[in-house]
Amino acid sequence: MLISTKGRYALRVLVDMAERQAEGYIPLKEIAERQEISEKYLESIVKELVKNEVVTGVRGKGGGYRLRKTPEQINVGEVLRYMEGSLSPVACLEDGAAPCERSARCRTLEFWHGLDEAIRSYTSGYTLADLVQTGQPGNDYVI
Repeated sequence: MLISTKGRYALRVLVDMAERQAEGYIPLKEIAERQEISEKYLESIVKELVKNEVVTGVRGKGGGYRLRKTPEQINVGEVLRYMEGSLSPVACLEDGAAPCERSARCRTLEFWHGLDEAIRSYTSGYTLADLVQTGQPGNDYVI
């Protein structure tokens, strides 16, 4: 499993917003500059975060984006699933996948179930608040 730049950047953006909650709405341009990410690319990421009610935005002067929930209420596993679509290690375990015709005789299914559960448990065990607490000050952290 490889988390795409979209998933990694979404977490960086959310950590940035969480660290600056007191500032209110933060212009995307400022986040892009601090995180050294293309503003155009961030637009697509933030659009997905707005759609999934993780952040909210206001247009115009004084506008920008802010967290819709507290960092403690934002689950890292959910954010990654919003951005990636799935974190399942194999297609047959993805949410909504059609039942596999080989599952009854699949010698590796138990292994894949265990790995899938480990990924879900680990990613769902973190909140944005956890990332903010464990991160280094500034924008020199790597996710």
